[in-house]
Order: sequence, then structure tokens, then C-alpha cells
Amino acid sequence: MSDSDSILFNTPPRWQDQRPAHGLPADLARWLFDPGSLTRRLRQCCPNPFRVRVLWQGWSRPSRDEAHVLHLRLDALAWTREVQLLCGDQAWVFARTLIPAATLRGRGRRLTQLGSRPLGEVLFTDPNVRRGPMEIARFVPGQRLHQRAFAGFTEPPEVIWGRRSLFRMDGRPLLVCEIFLPDLPASSPFTHWTPFRHEH
Repeated sequence: MSDSDSILFNTPPRWQDQRPAHGLPADLARWLFDPGSLTRRLRQCCPNPFRVRVLWQGWSRPSRDEAHVLHLRLDALAWTREVQLLCGDQAWVFARTLIPAATLRGRGRRLTQLGSRPLGEVLFTDPNVRRGPMEIARFVPGQRLHQRAFAGFTEPPEVIWGRRSLFRMDGRPLLVCEIFLPDLPASSPFTHWTPFRHEH
């Protein structure tokens, strides 16, 4: 890896709030800004069996910007889970979740035991979970998250989009990032989206 490649690899995406983003396709905006359960939306749109493929999970150190959002020290460890959400054999979404050790106490312990169960099934059915403001970003080749999202792909696209939200379970944080892959249908099963509501 050259020095310039190394700098790009360690450069975080430019996360922004819901203001219209330059170059963001309107159809993709419907996916990015929908405030409901992504798992439920994908199942509605998928004509084949929907499933989760666990790519990796275990303890790791968050990136600098992830640690900042989670209010963690740079040397802290977080339970990290990376998965693909698939329709049949097509990967539609890459998801990365980081859960600080404090969040895994008590009821949060079950988050390390999901297996191939979607995380969304837990978060959106638990009345004690709150979702914070949503941010979106574009990812380019060379960036860490672009590389992780397309590990194993022969021809990754130049630009992809994703979103992230800070959830709180019983007041304790976890960070969920979802990157939308090229095979995701442009037309979603809903015709409009509403602005995301901040947690109260």
C-alpha cells in the first residue's frame, strides 16, 4: 500500500445529516432515509428467501470516527459484527455494528448471540430501544468501509452510499452502519419517504 493509499484507507467517510446530498440518486434516497426496519423493507422487496450471512464477528478496535460517536477511547474494544443481507444469493446490504462492552451487560448480552438472525428484528421489536439521528455518506475505493463492504467482489463500483445511526438499548449505545450494494433494486416497496425523527 502506497502512502497515498494508506492515507485514503484511514480517511473516514464524510458523514452528513439528511440534507439533500449531491449525486445521490432519488431512488436510493428512499432506501437511505426510510426510518423503519430495513430488514422488514428488504423482505417486502425480496422475491426469494431473505437471509443473513455473517462475515465476521468478535472484539475489535473501532476506527477513530466510530470511537468518537460511541464516546470510546481509541484503544477500547467493541463487539463488532459484519454481515451481508441477502435476497437469495444476491447481497443487497453490507452492515457493520459496533457494541461497546458496557452495552452488553444485562439484556444486551443477547446481541452477541444473534447467529444468522437479523439485528433489526431485535432493535425494532424492543420498546426500550431508541434510534438517534441518521447520517449518510458516500464511499469510494480505497476507504476502509468500501474495502470491507466489497471484500470478495471482483469489480466493486466507484461510489456507493450508506447510512449509520446510533441506537440506545436501555440508554446504552450501539452503532449500526448499513451500506447499500449495487444489486439492491432501485425501486423500493414504498413510494415515499418521510424525514427521520430524532430520538426523544
